[in-house]
Amino acid sequence: MKNLTILLFIWISTSATAQTSAPIYIENYKESAIRLMNAHGIPASVVLAVAMHESANGNSKIARNLNNHFGIKGKNSSTKIKSAYRGFESVDSGYEYFASLLKDKRQFRSLFEKYSHYDYKNWVMGIQRGGYAASRTWANQVMATIKKYRLYEFDNRPEAETQPMVTASEDSFINSTFKAIYRVKSGDTLVKIANKLGTSVKAIMFKNSLKSSNLRIGQQLKI
Repeated sequence: MKNLTILLFIWISTSATAQTSAPIYIENYKESAIRLMNAHGIPASVVLAVAMHESANGNSKIARNLNNHFGIKGKNSSTKIKSAYRGFESVDSGYEYFASLLKDKRQFRSLFEKYSHYDYKNWVMGIQRGGYAASRTWANQVMATIKKYRLYEFDNRPEAETQPMVTASEDSFINSTFKAIYRVKSGDTLVKIANKLGTSVKAIMFKNSLKSSNLRIGQQLKI
């Protein structure tokens, strides 16, 4: 009974962490994103959503050990982990590097000329077209994060301007992003999956009628 109580406490704690990680991340880094928007013209919503997506809300190994919240590859001098990802002295320096990366790379440079600081839709799609991520669904997942957490409210949109229209097919994909099937991989845990997909352990267990946190490789989970 004692062991069961301890396990239940751990499960509740990890569930709470997963549920609050995204809002806490936004609160911690929204000012950094807004500062980049004001300095460079990249929508704050895009900066935040890319960082949240690539770093699992700051919980990934490269985020914790390398201050790398944008999945940027390069050299690092870390003695804590071996990684092909770039290390930064601080999270803010990683944010600044993300902005300079977009400005310096030819495939992204035109975005600054074409789109305003509040046109998050075209910015996200343009970043994907430029080859920032290999996943074909990357842009839809980032836009889903912007919509879910209303990150566009940080973009300083003029009152006379309406938000970018999202087509029915895009809206359908975004909604389905959070109702997809996830196949369990080696090393996965409920906490890792919840952080990666922006949900909670409790929600995953409820949707899949799980009675324990034990998983098997290849198992399909409703998200």
